[in-house]
Amino acid sequence: MANLNKVLLMGNLTRDPQLTYLPNQTPVVEFGLAINRKWKGQDGSQRDETCFVDCRAFGRQAETINKYMSKGRGIFVEGRLTYEQWTAQDGGKRNRLRVTVEGFQFLPGGGGGQGGSGGGSAAGGDMGDDMGSQVPPIPHDDIPF
Repeated sequence: MANLNKVLLMGNLTRDPQLTYLPNQTPVVEFGLAINRKWKGQDGSQRDETCFVDCRAFGRQAETINKYMSKGRGIFVEGRLTYEQWTAQDGGKRNRLRVTVEGFQFLPGGGGGQGGSGGGSAAGGDMGDDMGSQVPPIPHDDIPF
């Protein structure tokens, strides 16, 4: 039987990215995503739901996200789910699912606190253009990928 672990998310950062380094000096960035969903209930009323997801990226991607992203900015993330278990200080067992980022695209606009569902489309491969007025243009030779 084949297996597949693939996640595609579009949302806004819930906090500024936090960059750290592994003992071998590999950069690691952690950030939270908020993904909003709006729908009409059976009674016709507007419903809202927000899903909060923890994400982690490594290497050059970590450095790029840390450099150009901040709380409220939109991002499209492609990655995989990672299951983590640990023992808390109180002795209780804890676990969580986190997204390990394998690719991403910055989204235009952002900073409005809206979720990913209404924020527009992902920027194309030419990430320095069409990024919206709130995102400074990135010189082509400064893009690390």
